[in-house]
Amino acid sequence: MEDIELDLTGRLMADMDPRLLEFLRTKVNSFVKWDLVRFFHDNPHTTDTADNIARYAGRSLEIIRTELAELARAGVLEENQLGDMIVYSLAPNRQIRELLEQFVRASDDQQFRVKAIYHIIRGMQ
Repeated sequence: MEDIELDLTGRLMADMDPRLLEFLRTKVNSFVKWDLVRFFHDNPHTTDTADNIARYAGRSLEIIRTELAELARAGVLEENQLGDMIVYSLAPNRQIRELLEQFVRASDDQQFRVKAIYHIIRGMQ
């Protein structure tokens, strides 16, 4: 009986735009990354260090560094050397920016957020 309930839950939670679901599963697959993409969406011209971003986000520097680097590898952010500092900014890729915009807009909807949270937690297991 429990397997049937889990399958139904999985089907209900998968009822989301396939592009956004893929973006969530492959790029924004943690709550910290969700916070970071929201930050860069709201501040699209920001170029800053992991230290400053961690302070702004109220998160530990080690976690922010790791998540920023992963977002850069995923093509959501750019990672550049500026003197002796590494700085991060939103990638100029139009498709990524459009997906990011759709994701943030969809995040304003409570049902979408519930589904997104479900997928992030499932991905952590």
